[in-house]
Parts: sequence; structure tokens; C-alpha cells
Amino acid sequence: MSTKFLKKLADLERHFQDVCHRLADPETLGEPERYNALAKERADLEGIVAAYQDYQAAQAELASAHELYASEEDAEMRAMAKEEVVRLEEVLSVQSDALQLMLLPKDPMDERNVILEVRAGTGGDEASLFAGNLFGMYVRYAGKMRWKVEIISESEGTVGGYKEVVAMVSGTSVYAHLKFEAGTHRVQRVPVTESQGRIHTSACTVAILPEAEDVDIRIEDSDLRIDTYRASGAGGQHVNKTESAIRITHIPTGLVVTSQDERSQHKNKAKAMKVLASRLYDMQRQKLASERAGVRKSMVGSGDRSERIRTYNYPENRITDHRITLTLHNLDVVVETGELDKLVNALKTAEHLEKLSAEET
Repeated sequence: MSTKFLKKLADLERHFQDVCHRLADPETLGEPERYNALAKERADLEGIVAAYQDYQAAQAELASAHELYASEEDAEMRAMAKEEVVRLEEVLSVQSDALQLMLLPKDPMDERNVILEVRAGTGGDEASLFAGNLFGMYVRYAGKMRWKVEIISESEGTVGGYKEVVAMVSGTSVYAHLKFEAGTHRVQRVPVTESQGRIHTSACTVAILPEAEDVDIRIEDSDLRIDTYRASGAGGQHVNKTESAIRITHIPTGLVVTSQDERSQHKNKAKAMKVLASRLYDMQRQKLASERAGVRKSMVGSGDRSERIRTYNYPENRITDHRITLTLHNLDVVVETGELDKLVNALKTAEHLEKLSAEET
């Protein structure tokens, strides 16, 4: 582990001890707000400090094992000492990797819910069918993660699937797991309408927007144009009988959001406002990131919706993620069951390694 990381860990340990000392101060006990803030800080630091202390203990054991190996004359004892040196070096390597990951700054958005948007791109009806496949994959993955999925608006394709579908995904650490899905997804397969068995290439775009909170962005009423209309498509008896669907236009940016899934106009408006706030917040975040990073794009998580991030090749039952050159040969399982763990975990690891590399420079 680099000197830079070791210094950070030593500083954190000293700070943790200072926090514990202040918590024990009688004056702190008489100030509930201060006490609660310090108690939270202690809880946040406990894990990494405990891991650092385990690392230090293993280092001391390794030093003793080295000393024994160097000074011992008995061949059997030297062999045992050598085995202990090898074991402790492996332990320290694992502990070092874990500590470095724990030191990485966390994405403040990771715990948020997301607005998931899937849109058919090039490819006509086949793109719409693929958009339906992708959305179904995310719904099944959400089910495995025990997340809740609420459709906000949908526009069905002429032969099935979706031209566009927008949904709220709520649960634990949703953005942390889905943020890598933003981008262009390409599919290669023989469409059901293809009579000569030729493989076609189509594409869909996926947007993953962290749900905006009230403190994130302010939307002026004067900047909005709100229209009501009759819902169309699936929805039961209320369809085309009441003007419950909502269309909100944000005049300064030209963003348009619709919601028609609820029977209540009020509920549709609330959902549409959530989507609008999240899109505006995403625009704001993208602008800030662009200004800070210039033209540089990170290997993963850039969220550039024009970049091709993944190819789904049905004839070869293959999925390839182009950002990390990972290929899986179980496309059918991934899409049909929502088994995204291998892809998500590999992308998380790649992001961690890139952050570690940036921290060390």
C-alpha cells in the first residue's frame, strides 16, 4: 500500500480517537445535536478504523515471522516460519485492497432511487421489441433486488415492445447498481419479420437519472406549461373518458414530460414533476462534470447516451460490454431472468480500479 494511503489511514485513526474522546466528554452529553453528530461520525469511521487496526496487527505478526525465519536454526521451525510469512503476506494483500476501496470517496448519488428511461433507437419495429426486452430485463433484476418499479409513461411499439417507457425504480442503492446501464445498447439478431434469416442490427438508449430531491433543484411555476389530455393505450375503463394524463413542458429548456399511468390527474402530475426534476438535475450534474473534467470521459459511468456501451448478439448467445471488454455467453439467461450481477460487479470493480489509479497519481 502506498505511503499516501497509509498516511490517510493513520490520520483517520487519530480522528476517530478524537471523536471517541469528545463523545465521552460530559459537556457533549448535555448537547444532543452535537452528541448525535459525533455518534454518527464515529459509526461511519468504526469499520475502516477496525480494518486498519487488523492490518497493523497482521503487519506486526509478519515482522515477527520474518524475524523468526531469519534467526531460527532448526530446519523444521524455519519451514514453519516461512509458511507463516507466505500466509501473512496473502492476508495483508487482501486487507490492503479492501482498505484502499474503503478509502475511496463514495458517490453521493449511490443511495438514490432512479428514473429509468428506455427508448427504441435505430431499427424500427425490431428496436421497439428490443426496448421491451431491455425493460423486462431491468424489471426482473429489480425483482431480485427487491426494488419497486412504477411505470410513469409508456408508448408501445406497433408490433410490441416500447417506443419509449419511463419508470421510477425505488429501493436500496438503486443508482449504485443501475448507473452503469446508461448509454446505447445494440442488438444483433434475426427479427421475427425477417423471412430470409438475415441478422439485423438495432439499438436502444437507456437513461438512468438519480431521483432529484427538493434541495437539489428549484423549478419555478412560471417556467412550466401544463396540459391535460385523455390517456391512451392500456388502462381500463378510464381510458379516453377523463383527461387524467399530464404533459409538462419546461419552457427554458424545452424538456417535455408526460405521465398517464395513474387514474388521478394529481398523481400523474406528481410523477411527471419527479421525472422533470430528475432530468433537469441530471443536466445540471452533466454540465458540472463536463466543466470539471474537460473533454475527458471516465471508462465507466460517463452516462454518455450517444456511446455504444453493450452489444447483445443473439445468434452467438453473447453479451459484450465494450467499456471493460467483458464478454458473457449466457445472453438468454441475462435477458430472460435479469441476471445482471456479473456485469454490474465487473463494472463496479473497473470503476474502483480507475478511482484508485486516480488517487495514487
